[in-house]
Amino acid sequence: MIDSPTAPPVKAERAKKTLSRIALFLGEVRDGLTMINMQNAFLISSKYYSERQAGIMFFVFGLSQFLFQAPAGYLLDYSNNKVALLGFASVGTTLLTLITATFAQEYGANIVFMVLVKFVQGAITAIIPPALNSITQGIVGNVGMTSQVAQNEMMNHLGTAIIVLTGSLLAFALYPDIGLLFIVSPIACAGVIYYLSQIRDGDIDHNAARGLVMSSKTTTKPESFDENGTQYSPPSIDSPQSTKSLDETPSFVFGNSTEGAQPSGAGKAETPLQILQDPKLLVFVVICFFFHLSNGTVLPLVMQTLAIENGSTGILMSGLCIIIAQACMVMSAKICGEYSGLYGRKGIFLVGLLSVPIRCAILTGLLHLKEAGVGGAIDIVILSTQVLDGVGAGIFGTMYVLVTSDISGGTGRFSLTLGLTTAAMSIGGTVSGFLGQELAQDIGYRQAFMILGALACIPVALYFFFMPETLSSVGDTQMSTIAEDDGVEKDSDQHNVSVTSYKEIV
Repeated sequence: MIDSPTAPPVKAERAKKTLSRIALFLGEVRDGLTMINMQNAFLISSKYYSERQAGIMFFVFGLSQFLFQAPAGYLLDYSNNKVALLGFASVGTTLLTLITATFAQEYGANIVFMVLVKFVQGAITAIIPPALNSITQGIVGNVGMTSQVAQNEMMNHLGTAIIVLTGSLLAFALYPDIGLLFIVSPIACAGVIYYLSQIRDGDIDHNAARGLVMSSKTTTKPESFDENGTQYSPPSIDSPQSTKSLDETPSFVFGNSTEGAQPSGAGKAETPLQILQDPKLLVFVVICFFFHLSNGTVLPLVMQTLAIENGSTGILMSGLCIIIAQACMVMSAKICGEYSGLYGRKGIFLVGLLSVPIRCAILTGLLHLKEAGVGGAIDIVILSTQVLDGVGAGIFGTMYVLVTSDISGGTGRFSLTLGLTTAAMSIGGTVSGFLGQELAQDIGYRQAFMILGALACIPVALYFFFMPETLSSVGDTQMSTIAEDDGVEKDSDQHNVSVTSYKEIV
């Protein structure tokens, strides 16, 4: 007797374009860090916070992200309400950004309240990365992740650049009362909610979103369309079991055996303990931590270097720091999408990792020249180093999702695995923010960049010597995959094939 599982929908271009537009407006709210950096400059220059006070606030923010990131990913592997969760997180973090701008008192008089606000904001924003990326994988499948994640990142960075430019111009015009620059947050949030509402229930294959292993190959043939024009591929009669219906109730089996009893031949998700025994994942988690430990605080320190002594011009230059970096990140993401599927992940990733120690070395030298009395043009040169931030953070932001997808392929734990790697990034960035502000206040900005540059060499060495190429490692796993170009579900042996053709972004 042949089972008749629900056929995974083949996604139309409409759904992928909607994803890109969500990413565009998520540029400001995705992980809170863009406006967190703007808030640093705002609190220090306009509300007269000390570097240490700002560092404490955002240490708590990052610590909260770290604590809630893996649980958020774990639950998203089971949830069929990913769109609603992403909408909730977007609205929540926007409201908390506005509360920060509205209620922050001079010299940190109510810092306890502000720390509580940042803790709650960190918990809410922990939902956003696994939600966005699991929705993406559920729409395009594993085979489409290279191109679509790169496209999402391009749109994300473009949106961030537009929003920060708008906020910086407002801050320049309103200085020193620059709190109104955060009006851009609800505007961006409205765009996210609007485009989330365009995603239909049938657009997301929750098995594919989870990265669930398949028990047998399937051959498919497009035969029908729904009322919305979305094409479906019913499973072949040669395939006794092509998908596994997900139980929406989280399983709390943490041991070595696969999750509870399933129908014979059905896909089975690995347990969290099995996930944690993967040496590639453990090495990659450490790399994520050290990258953000060294890189997380460089941008706010550069912004503060430019903002503290330059009044309204300094605030504008602080915004330009983000804009320049984000513009370069668009190109970095495009390069990752075009070439990481052809030549593998490792070489491109190493370029991104190497950019951080190079950037810190240049900043150390520039600040030495500034302390020696070199003319004001040095600030322009300092600003130009943000190109390297665009290279490093741009490559990392795209590639860490792809490498995580490679590592988790077939485990049924994509969101959990992404939660673990993102948690490592969060705690690394958290410690980095606190460490950077302490170093800047106690021994100076130049020495802080020198120490951060030394730390940035650690993830380079770890990735070069201990991390294998992950693109080829997923070839042995059979997964539910959705074609990126032709709208036909691929045979699972093909899910390692890179699809590099680019479609229009909007």
